[in-house]
Amino acid sequence: MILNPSNQTQLIGHDDLLLTLKNLFDNNKLPNKILFSGQKGIGKCTLSYHLSNYILSKKEDFSYDLQKFEINKNNKSYILVNNNSHPNFYLINLKDDKKNIEVSQIRDMISFTNKSSFDNEHKIIVIDNLENLNSSSANALLKVIEEPNNKILFFLIHDNQKKMYNTLKSRCIQFKVYLEKKIINKILSSLIDNNFYNELNNDFKHYYNTPGEYVSLYNYISNLKINIKDISIEEFIKNIINDYSFKKSTYIKNNLIKFIELFFFKKINDQKSNKDIYSQYSFFLNKISDVKKYNLDIESFLIEFNSKLING
Repeated sequence: MILNPSNQTQLIGHDDLLLTLKNLFDNNKLPNKILFSGQKGIGKCTLSYHLSNYILSKKEDFSYDLQKFEINKNNKSYILVNNNSHPNFYLINLKDDKKNIEVSQIRDMISFTNKSSFDNEHKIIVIDNLENLNSSSANALLKVIEEPNNKILFFLIHDNQKKMYNTLKSRCIQFKVYLEKKIINKILSSLIDNNFYNELNNDFKHYYNTPGEYVSLYNYISNLKINIKDISIEEFIKNIINDYSFKKSTYIKNNLIKFIELFFFKKINDQKSNKDIYSQYSFFLNKISDVKKYNLDIESFLIEFNSKLING
């Protein structure tokens, strides 16, 4: 399954925060520059879409349901936002083939802000993956958000495990987004196979902390038809190497460092592990950092990792 925040009509686990933001808006006290900060996949973007729908749909039929914390699929704003055609809503995200949010995307957004608002209502700008701004796009965005305009709301979304420009952070009111473990399980049961989390090997449970991460892992494992109950992190990495998934799978390319860290996390917490595991951890993390930084051969790195640590 593909987890797209824009069509997640049910909000689970962020009810209290949404109510807080809703009350601020109703009392004309909602900050017009909000930074949602939290782990990747925790639901920051989903929360911003629900808040956006509440604001945009207030005067419409099938408006946002605050009893169920649910967007009605027949709601006009929901349909327009999903068709990228809402006159008062604008989304900036990282393009699939790019490493950074480009300054041209910010300039297009500025053109949007300069147009008159439809029905004189609030305009909402959601910027996801804020950590992927480069210096040019960050400076361009900074100039826009420094201009006073209470009719334009900026919802900025940041993966707190990655750095962002402090100049932007200091201009925003930050809300930290998190979920309790029991809520994560509830979300997963509504999205994917109810038994997935229960049967998943503990090697993965100790590391994965967000619904988005679990869904991505579920998609990858389901496609390969791997037995999730029996496979350890060692077997999982072996599968990546033997199947050449590190070359074929975008998911593996984006998460390879996580799996390497997960392997060492397990070893470090194993009381029987050799004390040298700490120096090995530092050695291989530096190597994989060099692989990414200098575009070195990932296959050679994985063969060495497999030989020295997994099979060694």
